[in-house]
Amino acid sequence: MLTGCGGSSHRSTTVGAATSGVSQATTTTTPAAGASGAAAEASAAPVAAGSAGAPADNPALSPAQAALKASLTRQFGKAGRQSGAMVYDLTAHKPVFALREGVGRPPASVEKLYTTLALLRMLGPGAHLPTTVLGTGHLGRHGIWHGNLYLRGGGDPTFGDGAFNHVWEEGYGPTATQLVDQLRAAGIRKVTGKLIGDASLFDSHRGGPSTNFAPDIPDFGGQLSALTYDHGATLGTLSPGAFAARELALALRAGHVRAKAAHDTGVTPRRARTLAVVSSPPLSVMLRLMDVRSDDLFAELFTEQLGSRFGTGGSIAEGARVVASAITSYGVHPQIVDGSGLSRDDRSSPSQVVSLLRSAWRTPEGNVLWASLPVVGVNGTVERIGVHTPAQGNCIAKTGTLNGVTNLAGYCHRPGHHRLAFALMIDGPSNTQALELMNRMVGAIAKY
Repeated sequence: MLTGCGGSSHRSTTVGAATSGVSQATTTTTPAAGASGAAAEASAAPVAAGSAGAPADNPALSPAQAALKASLTRQFGKAGRQSGAMVYDLTAHKPVFALREGVGRPPASVEKLYTTLALLRMLGPGAHLPTTVLGTGHLGRHGIWHGNLYLRGGGDPTFGDGAFNHVWEEGYGPTATQLVDQLRAAGIRKVTGKLIGDASLFDSHRGGPSTNFAPDIPDFGGQLSALTYDHGATLGTLSPGAFAARELALALRAGHVRAKAAHDTGVTPRRARTLAVVSSPPLSVMLRLMDVRSDDLFAELFTEQLGSRFGTGGSIAEGARVVASAITSYGVHPQIVDGSGLSRDDRSSPSQVVSLLRSAWRTPEGNVLWASLPVVGVNGTVERIGVHTPAQGNCIAKTGTLNGVTNLAGYCHRPGHHRLAFALMIDGPSNTQALELMNRMVGAIAKY
């Protein structure tokens, strides 16, 4: 079984926005996407700007550069030849460390960097996703709605119960109670027909490519659907969409509105009219919710959203194609199979990740990306990384973890020191062993 980075089991997480104060870096060309083969693997010797393959005491290297190279070389020697890295000095506009940087590897949840920037480019940071109640029929005497109601999902991963959202979505997500309030305000007190969930915006797959699209509760923490409630929760044989309709029906009854949910989902008729609507928090907030705790369900629902809006349908495959196309503007061409990075068929190299980070630096989308990432040694999936090192509080980064795959990519800066973009990709050692090496690596980068 794959272990998704961050894990999507329900738990409380503090989502903190990192503070930007970054300077513009000049974009340069990086190795071709997914470069691999004998030539790439043969690049075992780490290089530093102006002194490729030079020993640590080479006078061409600054003392800081020599120290960084020596430290990273030592740690990667323990990681093995299936690992690679790249570190780029955004202040001096030059690479300062590279090791097998062109070899494509499974990025795991570092993939969410691509997903995040694609979403920002295609939808914008202020985008909202609706969840709507529509009706066929009419409102009669005594508040009786003669006909059916449809709960149509717009792919919002934050819709759910108020108490659940307070913990899981930090209070950001819209609730069923808000829809109930609007329906009551419209005068509805009883529904003669059924309350039907409509999840037709996306396909019917409940999981991603890594499980052949079968449900993947350990990694997603729920099931995928265009209509989810409480992070894709289900009950018995109910699909996520039918479960959401059931929960709204229960909320309606609590609000003294008589309604009964259908066991199956359906498609809202064209003639239906809108009766109530709630919206997700802005995309910029949802990206923090996704990236800080590395939420795989969010990532795949957002990917399907891109497929629905800009591809030929709401599927992960279509969304992945949109992501791949969108990030070509950053000069990178990784192999994108999904939005979460759970698939081992995803391929990206350290040079591609760093090229993305460099190109996004100080752009409007890059500033939102910066604010969405967790702070090393402080919160999210990097809370226990780099603790008691110069990286703590001075780096923001995205983790990427599968069994035997441990990655970290982001930015580092300490007052008075250079700003760096980095990608560290360790394949082979256990995740526990790799994290021990990663602690020393990110500490050395922040010390530069």
